[in-house]
Amino acid sequence: MGNNVRFDLRQIKAFIAVAEALHFKKAAEALFITQPALSRLIKGLEEEVGAHLLARTTRQVNLTESGRLFLEECRQVFLHIDRGVYLARRAAAGDIGHITVAYNDFSINGVLPRILERFKECHPEVGIELVYMPSHEQHKALRDLLIDIGFLIGPLAVEGIETHRVVYERTTVILPVRHPLAHRSSIRAAELADEKFILGSESGWSEYRAYVLKVCLRAGFTPNVIQEATTSNGIFGLVAANMGISLYSDCVKKFQREDIAVVPLEGESTAIETVAAWSKSYESPSARLFKELLKSEMTPGDWQD
Repeated sequence: MGNNVRFDLRQIKAFIAVAEALHFKKAAEALFITQPALSRLIKGLEEEVGAHLLARTTRQVNLTESGRLFLEECRQVFLHIDRGVYLARRAAAGDIGHITVAYNDFSINGVLPRILERFKECHPEVGIELVYMPSHEQHKALRDLLIDIGFLIGPLAVEGIETHRVVYERTTVILPVRHPLAHRSSIRAAELADEKFILGSESGWSEYRAYVLKVCLRAGFTPNVIQEATTSNGIFGLVAANMGISLYSDCVKKFQREDIAVVPLEGESTAIETVAAWSKSYESPSARLFKELLKSEMTPGDWQD
């Protein structure tokens, strides 16, 4: 196959017009050019291809075998070009493409699956890459444009990062089922002053730990942390083993575990906020569609019950 053929789309369009009309005058009129100009385009094309594509007589024009085969491929070229234009326009509109979404434990166990499901219903051809990432690591990933959207503990005030609150979940106390407070309808934070706490590890749960510390300090004590876990299930397992208690968002109810008790923590100020965050410096079309759906689906200030 030759690598140095040089012809353009004008020549291919001219050839297709003549091949389909089998008449130079009619083809020239359809292309709004003169017959001599059309003949020059066809002649140049045949020279580049290295074969006679049309058999001409004074009365008629026919395709040669080379011309017939070339015509089939030329038609495919324009089908591919048309599809390329169609796909490019859809990508520019965000209907197809790819976004990277980072999440923490609270979001993936809470509101995020519903948002993802809704987005896939509206834009099924946008690929979504989900990446687990602790809240504090998402801050840098957003600034470095390594992720398009992050779901993390809020509030967040970082220069260059915009946020939208997606859920405001009540804080719950997680206790062993045999704990004296397990059957209460609610618990005050001050009642936990003498309890042993199980928290997520500092490396992956620093924002969550800061929130727990704030709740406890506001109640007049510093939590006695005796065990750490790297995952939500690890926290639940240690609580179930009667190693201590913990605080978690209300989404813990979705786990439906029978070996732990979940009791609401009293107080309007005891809530865990999850925000969606993105960089202000760049926005792909697909990410824009995701944010538009997010803002229409999730109203700031709403409680998740």
